[in-house]
Amino acid sequence: MASQGNSKGEGKILILATESCAYPGADSVGQAHSSYPANTYILRVRAPVLFPESFYFDCFRKGISGIIIMSCGEECPYEGAYHALAKRLDNVYKKMKAMQLDLRRLRLTAICTVCNRAFLNEVKQMNALIQELGPPQLSA
Repeated sequence: MASQGNSKGEGKILILATESCAYPGADSVGQAHSSYPANTYILRVRAPVLFPESFYFDCFRKGISGIIIMSCGEECPYEGAYHALAKRLDNVYKKMKAMQLDLRRLRLTAICTVCNRAFLNEVKQMNALIQELGPPQLSA
């Protein structure tokens, strides 16, 4: 459950949450009546590896300040998907570096179905980071 009080200039956080692990984990945060910043948007996805490299840059261009990919990690039900995702993100990080875009704006983490504290910690850390960095400035 997102907390109230989203200021107009606050950066946005996009969470790609896998439907088999991280999304139920996010749901358990709401069921526990815990709150997290209102500038957080959760997208339920089958597998984050389905998103091309360009997706992340499009998000940054369209006003997303930070992206957290919450996956099942090694427990992914789709064989090879997690390793393919990690490889894809390595390429994204290289492009981000070339564009002088802070690499901390994109984070991959494993969240289980009952990982309330881990979910909240990831969101709060990303929120603090984007408040410090401000909106992304894409070059090149």
